[in-house]
Amino acid sequence: MSGAHAVAAPVGGIERWRPRASVLTRLPAEVRIAATFGYVVTVVLTPITAVWAFAAHAAVAVAVGALGRVRPLAAARRMLIELPFLAFAVALPFVVAGERTEFLGLTVSRDGLHQAFGLMARATLGVGLVIVLAATTPARELLTGLARLRMPPVIVAVASFMVRYSTLIVDQLHRMSVARAARCHRPRTIASTRVLAAALGSLFIRSYERGERVHLAMLARGYTGQLPEGLPRPPARPADWAVGGLFVTVGAAIALAGWAGAGGGW
Repeated sequence: MSGAHAVAAPVGGIERWRPRASVLTRLPAEVRIAATFGYVVTVVLTPITAVWAFAAHAAVAVAVGALGRVRPLAAARRMLIELPFLAFAVALPFVVAGERTEFLGLTVSRDGLHQAFGLMARATLGVGLVIVLAATTPARELLTGLARLRMPPVIVAVASFMVRYSTLIVDQLHRMSVARAARCHRPRTIASTRVLAAALGSLFIRSYERGERVHLAMLARGYTGQLPEGLPRPPARPADWAVGGLFVTVGAAIALAGWAGAGGGW
């Protein structure tokens, strides 16, 4: 690690985030994972009528992103993953039964309006916090953090293989597409889906066979079901856990204040 940037070692060639040295990158991965999960729980527990509480959560999330030196434009592009949830939330005020009220010149359900706001706020904050975690934690550290948090070894191993071989599978799919194009295949009608389905089936078989060969090679090299950490960073210290606990405590305080009805409701 040198200079202003902390360049993460790629895992299987898919490491696209390059975390910049910050306060967050100095925390062990297991602390970041646990703190993110804990704060998301406090967001979910916040009452949907406390608008000010969600605004406070948003301010905390933005502050954490700034501490992690997360690039705003890159994070905003990745926030687009929640658009299907937002589309569902927009429909709630019109389909939920109950007392009707006026909102932006439209007659909508009051309960549906509350539920739509709660879904949108919680989804946006949850996705934002996870993006901050992903932007400040390379894939290798995420896997090591999950292992140190006592995640079942099988799940960690599956996630590791998915991370390491996803680029390889995508590259193989691209080569198959080039081969079809070289044979004058031009998909223009729905009938072309048969060729695509056959290609996906062939890709699945090849991937399965590759997985079998890799597993046999691992067993031959003494694999016992648990992957080595492979990172020199030591486990979290009590001071690190205190920092993560302080972050979750702030979220819990906001949620409790929201339940106490400390103004800002609707």
